[in-house]
Amino acid sequence: MPRRWGRRTWIPRGPAGSPPPRGRVPAGPPPGAYRRFRVDYPRRDRRGVLRWVPSWRQVLVLALTGLAAVVALVGYVYSTVEIADVNADARAEANVYYWADGTQMVSVGPVNRQNVPLSDIPPSLQNAVIATENATFYSDPGFSVRGLARAVVNMARGQDVQSGSTITQQYVKNTYLTPEQTLDRKLRELCLSVKLSRSLSKQDILQGYLNTSWFGRNAYGVQAAAVAYYGMDAKDLDPSRGALLAALLKGGELYDPSLSAAHHRRAVERWGYVLDRQVELGYLSAEQRAKYTVFPEPRPKSVSTSMSGQIGYLVDVADKYIKNRTGLTTEQLGRGGYRIRTTFDEREVERLRKTVEDVRQTSLDPARRIADRDVEIGAASIRPGDGAVLALYGGPDATEHFTNNADTAGVPVGSAFTPFVMAAALEHGAGPGAGAPEVLRRALVRGDSGLYGRLGEAVGLDRVRDLAVGSGLLPLSMAPLEPSFPTGTSTPSAIRMAGAYGTFAAGGRRTDPYSVTAVSHLGTPLEGLERPAARRALDERVAREVARALRDVAVDVMAPDAIRSLPPVAAGRTGAGDRVPASWFVGYTGRLSTAVTVFRSRPGTDGLLPMNGVGGSASDRADFLPLRVWSAYMTGTPAARAAG
Repeated sequence: MPRRWGRRTWIPRGPAGSPPPRGRVPAGPPPGAYRRFRVDYPRRDRRGVLRWVPSWRQVLVLALTGLAAVVALVGYVYSTVEIADVNADARAEANVYYWADGTQMVSVGPVNRQNVPLSDIPPSLQNAVIATENATFYSDPGFSVRGLARAVVNMARGQDVQSGSTITQQYVKNTYLTPEQTLDRKLRELCLSVKLSRSLSKQDILQGYLNTSWFGRNAYGVQAAAVAYYGMDAKDLDPSRGALLAALLKGGELYDPSLSAAHHRRAVERWGYVLDRQVELGYLSAEQRAKYTVFPEPRPKSVSTSMSGQIGYLVDVADKYIKNRTGLTTEQLGRGGYRIRTTFDEREVERLRKTVEDVRQTSLDPARRIADRDVEIGAASIRPGDGAVLALYGGPDATEHFTNNADTAGVPVGSAFTPFVMAAALEHGAGPGAGAPEVLRRALVRGDSGLYGRLGEAVGLDRVRDLAVGSGLLPLSMAPLEPSFPTGTSTPSAIRMAGAYGTFAAGGRRTDPYSVTAVSHLGTPLEGLERPAARRALDERVAREVARALRDVAVDVMAPDAIRSLPPVAAGRTGAGDRVPASWFVGYTGRLSTAVTVFRSRPGTDGLLPMNGVGGSASDRADFLPLRVWSAYMTGTPAARAAG
């Protein structure tokens, strides 16, 4: 009869075809006695439901087999996963532009991130993050056993493979892995976390985590978050503000207090918890905690795009300057990671913008006058004798009007060019003391373009061109050397006109306009951005004569009140006899040299549109518009008063 050996069935056998032997059954099966191997499941010696309950031996074998498979799988993944497999997006940084005073102007790039060393992150913020995100950070092996178990349970339930990850695991997710939640990704996260803990210091991991985490408001990393929420660098955050940033790690979309009343309540509660948790773990004393009872309200979330308004024009000018001076290509600059300190004065930029928009509102009526449509204004202001570009107006909005009116090279300058003709004449014959300067000065005041046309021919058009270029205008903006050349057919930008007039202000010493003072990439300064050196462009006596004539122009064309409210002013402008479809006013004081241009342009049309009737003017110049912008900006008076 069949006998059982453990849980396996065997049948004793005699010779082939003979029945089983009678008598005592051996204690164990002889060699070759098995007829078949069969796992006893369902269990044959049990009845009912118990047949389906495995024995403890079966449970043990199954558990050991599963454990061996898991260990083998983990070992395989651990041996094959590479730390060097870094997600490039996690390393991407924006280019950050700063105002002249060092405050951040804008962060430009696909990822708003600026990596900073751990030394620039206050210890109070570090402690707040550790206290709330991973209290055992300095002692754990890079992963949480409890979190791993939770992930396995969730997987078994068919839910997302999530868990309360450690800081190391979160850094791995931010840096090395794609965002989907799968068992394979979770296993790779675990192995990478262990490897990372063995190869990097805790300080390096914490630094990486704080530089890659998302804080809401499109801010990645604590530096971008500090600017987005408080308009300051991370190193300047106090424990209260740092506690809110630590709270945002729970979910920027849930705890940004500016989004709604519910968000604000959650943010206040979470902020208080972060501070209390630090007291509980000994990072903050009760006395220190007692100082922070008022919620540190962040600044409102900006709804405009970062490049809107004048910012895009400023960035455009700065980028051009960097590429010209350093040799960087557009592609290289676009890779990000650059810190760019500009010369732009935030207050002056805003003042110039408001002045232009006020003049448009008080002087133009496009709803009633067709001529007032498609009117464009460009302006730039530099520091004479230095060349720093302090402000510019490129158009109403860089995200909608893409041409930078302050840096365009397509608007004829008209008789605002005649000071360079006068300077060339004085340099080459009609020098001071010869009597001719008085005649030239009167002609400049009257805007006698005909006289200056003849003068340019007499001096030599090439000499006029060379002097204009030597004073700061770009060679590519010079018109062909034809009889009309001295009357202003060239098309310099407002930036270059303001800089070239600054040469007269500086007694004939030229300093090229510059818009960037320093650039660093990943902490390394770039060469080639030293401030342009001043050099002699004109004889000092010639520059003085031209400046005297330009002061007479200013007195002649500006309102007496404006003259009295300014230090000595020198200015040039387009005149009534000009044949160019644009109006200019360029002038300087000891503090600023500012150029303003007004023209009409419409996308899809070639060249400039006529200026006839703009602003209700009977002339075809509308030259009062650039004068109003210039005088209102330079005097600080409202546009309505400047218009009078």
